[in-house]
Amino acid sequence: MSSTSHLFSSRAEHRAWLAANAALPRGFRVGTTRFDFMPFEVPKPAKMTVTLIALDQPTADFAAMFTKNAFPGAPVIVGRNRLAQPRLGAIIVNNKISNVCAPGGVDTSERLCAATAQALGLAATEVLPSSTGVIGWRLPADQMIAALPQAVATLKPGSILPAAEGIVTTDLYPKIRRADLAGGSIVGIAKGAGMIEPNMATMLVYVLTDLAVPRDTLRTILARAVDRSFNRMSIDSDTSTSDTVVLLSSGAVPCPDLAAFEAALTTVCCDLAEDVARNGEGVRHVIRVTVKGAPTENTARAIGKSVVNAPLFKCAVAGNDPNVGRLVQAVGKYVGACEPGIPLGRTCMSMGGIPIVANGEFALDPTKEAALIAHMKAAELYASAEPKDGVYSPPVDFPPHERCVEVEIDLGAGAASATVIGADLTHEYVSENADYRS
Repeated sequence: MSSTSHLFSSRAEHRAWLAANAALPRGFRVGTTRFDFMPFEVPKPAKMTVTLIALDQPTADFAAMFTKNAFPGAPVIVGRNRLAQPRLGAIIVNNKISNVCAPGGVDTSERLCAATAQALGLAATEVLPSSTGVIGWRLPADQMIAALPQAVATLKPGSILPAAEGIVTTDLYPKIRRADLAGGSIVGIAKGAGMIEPNMATMLVYVLTDLAVPRDTLRTILARAVDRSFNRMSIDSDTSTSDTVVLLSSGAVPCPDLAAFEAALTTVCCDLAEDVARNGEGVRHVIRVTVKGAPTENTARAIGKSVVNAPLFKCAVAGNDPNVGRLVQAVGKYVGACEPGIPLGRTCMSMGGIPIVANGEFALDPTKEAALIAHMKAAELYASAEPKDGVYSPPVDFPPHERCVEVEIDLGAGAASATVIGADLTHEYVSENADYRS
């Protein structure tokens, strides 16, 4: 997936890198506002950020993909309907509450769109809503509408960084990726830390470009890019009720090469997917699994997902323990349950480039064991700290590096391949999700 290898020694250095990559494409502005409120369901003080992404002129060239979870959030329901509209001019995003299965949720989303449209001089159907956060709670619609004038007043061209910061929830840091192409650019931001195994088309992704790509082509290209990126990553195997990926084109710059555009968009999406995994709740290792020699690409992807979602393997990685038997069982579990006809006698596996299985048999020794431990430790983002008052807190709020625990599986049973991104399973993840609402 991603071929990046950035190193950051401090939060300030990472923020400087984000800022250097945050220039908005032509034709876009972003703005945010933050306010205090009291959730109806749990009356204790909370804070919400409202983020606006606006085009200078509404565009017919937009694409979006949404969760396949059968309990979609109200913004997803509204967003699907927006795909049939002739134009889109703005997106309104809130964090803290996801507006999923809340009483009157769809009406609330539509009301927010109408208020946003009025403030921006748009039709209500030209505004797309997005919400992320706690499932089941009601949005504080009156307070959100009251805050809109401030969000509109902050709308500026220049940097997408305020929007990247505004959409986060339990994320440790904002995520931005860009590609420059043919005098234009593609710039994407993402929110995502837990409840992450996109099946799309709580993850939100917004990608903006000034390169002119027609609506139907844009939607076809986005579907392929999502399939090669977000649909090939998992933090915890849970598909959010709110997963959304939106791609907007202002059309300000001619696009002379659609193939180059698709390649650049796919790279942006792959990098964002890996960023989401690296910033997952409690994640200390990113796991990159490349499956080769499979009969089909879908098989390769499914086996990769089986590995990155295997709790025992994830725990072993968290502890820098090369318990590779847990890797083998994850592959065999999928094949035995779903595709028992695949012969595994020619299977070879490696971790960190170190061969561990050859023709279906382990090839281990003490030297390899030490090298495997070293590989895992080198990929660790931070060492686990003792909990304070029973709560684990990550010692960093930036990604020190972009290294992964590298796993390669060659089934020797075909020519197809796929790469899947995943993460370990730590004490911090359990602590975060035990206390998420409290």
